[in-house]
Amino acid sequence: MKQKDIALYIVIAFISAILAFLISSKLIVTPANRQQKVEKIDPISASFEAPSKEYFNEESINPTQVSGVGQATNQTPFNGTSQ
Repeated sequence: MKQKDIALYIVIAFISAILAFLISSKLIVTPANRQQKVEKIDPISASFEAPSKEYFNEESINPTQVSGVGQATNQTPFNGTSQ
């Protein structure tokens, strides 16, 4: 190896070390920069308020009941035959 080659390798190693330091300082976060602010929320309680009597009362429609229009006489409506 010549003197020029050794000096070139030292310069390349020095420049690559500086670039590696600069890139790693941008990618790796320091503990001081790890802090993040979040909004504070109200705690969840076990109490439950009764629903409004305007919507939930004895005269309201019960959506769990079967409703229909007229009498359905065809027990198999999708079999391709008509009655």
